Amino acid sequence: MKISIATGFFLPVPPVAGGATEKIWHRLAQEFAAAGHEVTFISRTWPGFAARETVARVTHLRIRGADHTPSLARNLWHDFWWGVRVARALPPADVVILNLVALPAWLGRLKPSAGKVVAVVARMPKGQGRVYGGVDLLFSLSAAVTAKLCLENPRLAPRIVPFPFPIDWARHARATAKATSPAPLTIGYVGRLHPEKGLRVLLAAAARLASRADLPAWRLEIVGPWTVPQGGGGEAYRDALIAEFAPALGARLVFTGPEFDAEKLARRYGGMDIFCYPSLAEKGETFGVSVAEAMAAKAAVVVSGLACFHELVRDGDTGLVFNHAAPGADVLLADALARLLLDPAFRTAVAARGQAHARQFDYAESARTVLNDLARITAAQPSGST
Repeated sequence: MKISIATGFFLPVPPVAGGATEKIWHRLAQEFAAAGHEVTFISRTWPGFAARETVARVTHLRIRGADHTPSLARNLWHDFWWGVRVARALPPADVVILNLVALPAWLGRLKPSAGKVVAVVARMPKGQGRVYGGVDLLFSLSAAVTAKLCLENPRLAPRIVPFPFPIDWARHARATAKATSPAPLTIGYVGRLHPEKGLRVLLAAAARLASRADLPAWRLEIVGPWTVPQGGGGEAYRDALIAEFAPALGARLVFTGPEFDAEKLARRYGGMDIFCYPSLAEKGETFGVSVAEAMAAKAAVVVSGLACFHELVRDGDTGLVFNHAAPGADVLLADALARLLLDPAFRTAVAARGQAHARQFDYAESARTVLNDLARITAAQPSGST
């Protein structure tokens, strides 16, 4: 098959500036090319990257993009014009995989030579399902996303297939290096530093833990970007968190900034005994890549009660879930974290079950599934099929 892939307007590929979508589709593009398919990848121009090059048998085309902004309206405007430029650059292909909002709605009608249109719904739908009637296939990151798409447009149901974001399970499993006594246990977070991620709830819970004398030594490590162009809430938001909680947490609290190197990031996860993802983004979260990566690295995970996490974290089995919408959510989160800190046998068992559960999201298996889905809509056989 000839496969084209396009990601969003504000981050480059390879993912030297981060981005789960960019990281995942870059890796899948390489998997597709290794399986014998002709792959073209369109992403944003970036200093040091050629406008056109072929690396690992993937042809990269890079076109002018824009920085992410705090305004949803401005970002949608950028997405629209980015889609226009992507459409012009797309070569003839059998199928085109789009990580954009507007372009899937009209590409099939205006440029059929680009191939069958696949829309990756990587954020909770906000009405686009109503205009996706001409899309040939939709990749949905979770059952919650599928339900919302079907609510917006019931006729899409036969064209929606599950696509939980894949991870490099083996890389993260190899990186496991947990603390041993008397080293402090590490509670970690990896992701954007943005209000919708619930970091204030996590820090408030940590402040409660800091007042307890019955817990083993622990620390809280926050890994991720805070600048607005990288999707964060900005320096003022980060500084406000530090000002509010540093007095209670002191040296226990560490903000490390973002980590874009895959091996180094895996080692970050590997050093975390407990991983907490307290997101409040009811209309944003769709799967939880960092949660799956932490599980693969054998961290015991604690997540908020968002519907998108239900297939990933089973409360008391593969992790713990707290009710983020309840009054006193920070108290509930503190209780969950304390349970894992105080019971090493339970913590180890939860982490082991989580690691085994996350193995199903490995890249190799995901690539095979995606190629079979693409073959079905293009009437082609995936490489190696009989």
